[in-house]
Amino acid sequence: MSSKQNVMPIAGIMSGALVWGLIWYPYRVLHVAGVSGSMATMVSYLLALLCGVFMLVRVWPELTKASWWVAALVLSAGWANFGYVLAVLNGEVMRVLLLFYLAPLWTILFSYCLLGERLNRYGYMIIALSFCGAVIMLWRPQLGMPLPQNVSEWMGLTAGMSFALSNVVSRRAEHLSIIVKSNSVLFGTVLLTAPFLWWQGGFTNQLIAIELQSWLLLVLLAIVLFSTTFAVQYGLSILPANRVIILLLFELVFAALAAYFLADESMGLREYAGAILIVSASLLSGQLHGPDRIKQQA
Repeated sequence: MSSKQNVMPIAGIMSGALVWGLIWYPYRVLHVAGVSGSMATMVSYLLALLCGVFMLVRVWPELTKASWWVAALVLSAGWANFGYVLAVLNGEVMRVLLLFYLAPLWTILFSYCLLGERLNRYGYMIIALSFCGAVIMLWRPQLGMPLPQNVSEWMGLTAGMSFALSNVVSRRAEHLSIIVKSNSVLFGTVLLTAPFLWWQGGFTNQLIAIELQSWLLLVLLAIVLFSTTFAVQYGLSILPANRVIILLLFELVFAALAAYFLADESMGLREYAGAILIVSASLLSGQLHGPDRIKQQA
């Protein structure tokens, strides 16, 4: 694939990193407005799923023959999204983020087992570079070693594992269309969020209590999530999974910049150093497998 053709899948992955680096802010606004994180997740992903329902008609024969890869994508992507939200809401944010962003390590394992992707020596160096960047940005020595110590932290760790697995499964299931993959991701999040809201109780009352301004923000979030999910799945269908996970680490860079401009949180030397390492690893990520193993387009 030419470098010009390579731009679109990279742009798709980077759009996902941008959205997830910024999406904490509207969810925080909704939380202040009285919409819980689980309710906001459920409604926004359900609305996003409804945006794509009409497209499923085009791939109905494919759905009737769906393999277990669809179920794997539904469950892994669903827990990656919902588990991340639960962990961040109920745990120590910095520790949860660090545990979640162990994802590059799990991606190496899953990519080897399911895709047969083998890293060259430069690949391992680039993975290490990106991982060190995440650790520098997120680890706080006073919080102890980055090992799970409570339920929220286990959620963060398993959500990161699911995140890595969902990316690899999406790449492995080449026979599935982007439409099916994208709707599977959205449906999985709704599927796993619904029982939690039912367990909490008061679903109807919470729904009725949402004000008009919050509804408008939820609809906007749904449109963004719908568009971004398709863009990311397009990138995943073309780029090697290990390269994707490094590009997605740009989320930390975008989140740090958003926190600086939107929440007046200062960026220190650690943030700058970590961002430089992640950006450097992303720029070098084309060398993960020697010649870039990118799916040829017809």
